[in-house]
Amino acid sequence: MTDITKKSLTQIVKAIKNKEVSSTEVTSAFIKNIEKSKKLNAFITTCLDQALKKAKEFDKKQKLNLLLPGIPIAVKDLFCTKGVKTTAGSKMLENFIPTYESTITENLWSEGAFLLGKLNCDEYAMGSSNETSFYGNVVNPIEDKYVPGGSSGGSASALAADLTPTTIGTDTGGSIRQPASFTGTVGLKPTYGLCSRWGIVAFASSLDQAGPMTKTVEDCALMLESMAAFDKKDSTSIKKNKENYSKNLKDGIKGLKIGIPKEYRVENMPKEIDNLWENGKKILKDAGAKIIDISLSHTKYALPTYYIVAPAEASSNLARYDGVKYGYRSTKGSNLIEMYENTRSEGFGDEVKRRILIGTYVLSSGYYDAYYLKAQKVRKLIKEDFDRSFKDVDAILTPSTPSAAFKIGEKKDDPISMYLNDIFTVPANLAGIPAISVPSGRDKKGFPLGLQLIGKTLDEQKLLNIALAIEKRSVFKQSLKKWWEN
Repeated sequence: MTDITKKSLTQIVKAIKNKEVSSTEVTSAFIKNIEKSKKLNAFITTCLDQALKKAKEFDKKQKLNLLLPGIPIAVKDLFCTKGVKTTAGSKMLENFIPTYESTITENLWSEGAFLLGKLNCDEYAMGSSNETSFYGNVVNPIEDKYVPGGSSGGSASALAADLTPTTIGTDTGGSIRQPASFTGTVGLKPTYGLCSRWGIVAFASSLDQAGPMTKTVEDCALMLESMAAFDKKDSTSIKKNKENYSKNLKDGIKGLKIGIPKEYRVENMPKEIDNLWENGKKILKDAGAKIIDISLSHTKYALPTYYIVAPAEASSNLARYDGVKYGYRSTKGSNLIEMYENTRSEGFGDEVKRRILIGTYVLSSGYYDAYYLKAQKVRKLIKEDFDRSFKDVDAILTPSTPSAAFKIGEKKDDPISMYLNDIFTVPANLAGIPAISVPSGRDKKGFPLGLQLIGKTLDEQKLLNIALAIEKRSVFKQSLKKWWEN
């Protein structure tokens, strides 16, 4: 068989089920790629020997009725994996080994998959370029010296470079969709509560959502089917019947109504992003969908709202890292309070400290009503905009990002410029609705650009179907030179 690592997840699953290739052969091929790809810095921890052992065990048992039979998968280092180091990209957790498994990874393993390793990410998922990681920045396989996006940058880079057949990330404000757009891959943020948050290192609990990152929309449907399930350990988990997303996937979208929000046409938007959007509208129109102009009037408040709500929740969640129960502990300080202060000062990076300070400030006495409470009210208005629009349309089409991938270091000293990367992705998180990024074109340098589809609550099937229609009709094809190989 030709290079199995270039195949889609669905093709690999089919090949294993048809006994054209063994799990051991598949795993060995990905391990070979990983060992030659150190320059990308996509992995924090590898489990290559264990993965090969699991593959051999699978080949002996041959449980071929599973969704992911014998599939090796690398996952973002935000998912707790029993007995395997989980760092969240932070010095604070550099030696943390969980004694339990996250529900999402447990679901994947029960469908026949096993762990290849843990992927680099922005520290505690706080970042849009994977430059805030304690373990160094990840490099975009599209070209050297460019970011892969963030915070799921290691996931996007490893997937695009054929180091894993599929992966999972987390999306708090665009951390799956933005890196997917930057690397020419597919990334889905499901409805809030569809995929369990239990065992995921928390950033902002009312916004965090796990989702699949894949090479194709078909793979995305298969992964979502494997991941999504009610979890009584997560109080925000949605109790609903399991859906067969992959079996019900079809690109027939004739008669569907697609909304185009005027507020997403931002000032100084590059011409190529505008052209991409126009082409997306044409593709959907040619496929039989009806294009309707809509207004999401409170969109302009989404970013400032997000950067009040998310840091507030982060400051609360990260209070648990005190150097006492687990994680890094400073040796400085003559009393308990000084030990706390030094532990946090030494254990957290600059971006995490910045967000903790913002969050603590907006929750403090005298400012809670002025900032946090007001932000929650605006968040409700943003959700109501979407609810109103979805009475008239089936999905909404926008660009995924305001630009293609930028150079490493280009925005590092300008937090506001970095935060603006999430301008198109943040509203869906605030509203808790599903959104997907599909590679749909390139900029003048040849870098990938993605189109984003936003859907109704729990309407992932329709969203995947529309995404498939775009994927089949767009001219995007992944083409990498493998400059990073040793």
